[in-house]
Amino acid sequence: MSIAIVIVLMIALDQAVKYWAFTKLSVLGTIPLIDTVFHLTYVENHGAAFSILQNQRWLFLILTPIIMSGIIFVLYKKMVYAKTGKIGLYLILAGAMGNLIDRVWHGFVVDLFDFRLIHFPVFNVADIYVVCGVALFFYYYLIQHDKLAKVEQQND
Repeated sequence: MSIAIVIVLMIALDQAVKYWAFTKLSVLGTIPLIDTVFHLTYVENHGAAFSILQNQRWLFLILTPIIMSGIIFVLYKKMVYAKTGKIGLYLILAGAMGNLIDRVWHGFVVDLFDFRLIHFPVFNVADIYVVCGVALFFYYYLIQHDKLAKVEQQND
């Protein structure tokens, strides 16, 4: 299966979960799955991660496509040498697109996963993709990139 199809399926999963939250969970407000520990809670996030930069929609509408274009350029130019880094960038791309769709469609991002035990900010599937993607890419860049770049240069 091509990576483009996988990314589209990831975005579809994110959007399906958010659609459910927008149409059903928004009416209920919150559903405790494990009372006082983990709830599904409908939240309209008008900012970025941890609700920073509230009401800066245009900033995100401009920056997100630029960042996504940069990721596509890096992948197209084969500047990432290991699957770890590529998967990280694919995850970031899918998450960025999922949240961009929300910002364009609703004017905000729909969040719903609410870990109350540790008072963690409410988040969504796209946020999970971005956080996992950033972690994988940092691992790749800090541990693997220099070694693989040297091997790549020797093979040229």
